[in-house]
Amino acid sequence: MAHHHDVSLARFTLAVQDPDTPGPRYHTGIFVKTAEDGGGVFHQVTGDITSVDGMQYTPTHEPAPEISESFHSVEKIGVTPVEKYPHEWERVLRGVPPPPQQKAFNVKTMRTEPFKTRDPLMFYGPGEMRKSLVKCTEWTLERAIPALRREGLLIDG
Repeated sequence: MAHHHDVSLARFTLAVQDPDTPGPRYHTGIFVKTAEDGGGVFHQVTGDITSVDGMQYTPTHEPAPEISESFHSVEKIGVTPVEKYPHEWERVLRGVPPPPQQKAFNVKTMRTEPFKTRDPLMFYGPGEMRKSLVKCTEWTLERAIPALRREGLLIDG
């Protein structure tokens, strides 16, 4: 019996690109292979950054990523100890804040666009420097993976 599960960074093509985010972009998450047939659990944030509630952490049981029609790429990033998966992963990833709402409809421009502050709702002016949007890719690469590594749940291997 294996002592580790393989962990990969999985990317899938998007049906529509966000005009406010440099692209191309992909739906990005962490795939933990738990089954002999290549299936496992895809740890991801879903939803969108225009919703009042923003995005949510949503682990889902999936077949091997390569089977998906929207498959783009998969890259092994390490392993995780079998005895710590999934309960320790759930604890850590539920503690990683998902991306909040970052865009809203601006009645002055008649389009959905990034905002500076949500309460009160203030939009950026023309030519004004904007904060980068945080979506699934940033949550995965900048928040989730580092948190898993800090906790010793994602190790090189």
